[in-house]
Amino acid sequence: MPKFEDCLERLEKVVQELEKGEVPLEKSLTLFEEGMQLSANCRKELEEAEGKVEILLKQNGKLQAEPFDALSEKASVRK
Repeated sequence: MPKFEDCLERLEKVVQELEKGEVPLEKSLTLFEEGMQLSANCRKELEEAEGKVEILLKQNGKLQAEPFDALSEKASVRK
């Protein structure tokens, strides 16, 4: 299974190619299918990472799981 960063980079390229609209229909369908698979792989890897963070927080004495929210973290860094 490819690394998360590799999947995400390839997914971005697939989206860019599809957005151009210059690809024949058959290739568009193939790219769309690949993009959906890449998206599923990325989502699965993120969910696994979230589970690991929750376990680590519990092991460090926290009573309640506090899943890491990457989107909120990025938003606060930009401000």
